[in-house]
Amino acid sequence: MSFESMWDDLQPVGRSAATGGYRRFAWTREDHDLREWFAGECKRRGLDLTEDRMGNQWAWWGDPDEAVRRGAKGVVTGSHLDSVPDGGAFDGPLGVVSALAALDALRDKGFQPLRPVGVVNFVDEEGARFGVACAGSRVITGAMTAERARGLADAEGVTMADALAQAGRDPHDLGRDDETVGRIGAFVELHVEQGRGLVDLNHSVAVGSEIWPHGRWRLDFTGEANHAGTTRLEDRHDAMLGYAGAVLAARQAAVTHGCVATIGKVAVVPGGVNAIPSAVTGWLDARGADAEAVRRAVADVGALVERSGGRVVEESWTPSTAFDEDLATRLRTRLGGIPALGTGAGHDAGILANAGVPTAMLFVRNPTGVSHSPAEHAELADCLEGVVALTSVLEDLAGLVR
Repeated sequence: MSFESMWDDLQPVGRSAATGGYRRFAWTREDHDLREWFAGECKRRGLDLTEDRMGNQWAWWGDPDEAVRRGAKGVVTGSHLDSVPDGGAFDGPLGVVSALAALDALRDKGFQPLRPVGVVNFVDEEGARFGVACAGSRVITGAMTAERARGLADAEGVTMADALAQAGRDPHDLGRDDETVGRIGAFVELHVEQGRGLVDLNHSVAVGSEIWPHGRWRLDFTGEANHAGTTRLEDRHDAMLGYAGAVLAARQAAVTHGCVATIGKVAVVPGGVNAIPSAVTGWLDARGADAEAVRRAVADVGALVERSGGRVVEESWTPSTAFDEDLATRLRTRLGGIPALGTGAGHDAGILANAGVPTAMLFVRNPTGVSHSPAEHAELADCLEGVVALTSVLEDLAGLVR
């Protein structure tokens, strides 16, 4: 199957006719269809498909367990297939399709790997349904406990445990999976760039240098429900006022401390146009090159939330992630000294890197610079350049016995 045909197969799944964006959330019908697509592509190639204790899918060319026994762990590539609400087509799927296309290219040229090559589809990377990004990689590396994962709930109150059960899975299977992680000798994730760095540099592909520290915090405000038309202003206890103050405080804190902070999701109870809110929950996303600056910005927002009678709950935190220097240097040398780029976006590659797995990333140019939106884009020629680069990297790494 060519890159283009695989891409065309994926396009309809979870796409909104109204917005053109995607709604591919974990453990939904759309997620099931994507997983079936991945399984079908792996079967077509004769790959051995397994799942870990979080449901991440791993397809192997070669026996990873035999390789571990002889001290030559596997080379893995891939990404994820889920999306943010009304997200773009490229964030995640580009890495999965490119991985399969690169494997095809290696086979077409008669390459015989000395180390097994794996392709992974991580589940719930975006955290769009249950609120914690990279849940699939966090659980198997122990960065998030299975107990916490099972208890995460979506906007309708459905827990991850419930969703797994509804999908025909046993939620008690979740857990850290050292056996799976121990098979990975090197992980290279290809991803569409989520910015304009490559446009400015006039390059189609770059090697990732680092991921900024980033986290998510839940902001809870309580009030008293009442009639919007009959309750005097001085008699109101409006939970929305504290939330509104937090939105403004987040922007000011980001300016003050030189980072970025966003409140992009809110839940209101009872949620009526003519009802004063009794409870408002917002979610703060904060990131920056300096971890301490991010923490100071969140502390500023937290101080206002507490003055408003609310509370702040940290839902996730990922420290600064510098990718494996030796591996990044090897990739850049192999690819002719292409540029290196840092990113403020989180990835499963960052979770694996923080778990001690030698990890690198490749970024493919995004001419719009827009991501998490239907405007996210990559030209076909650049996508194919990404496949060529990934193919070359895998040939180098899988032909090396350590």
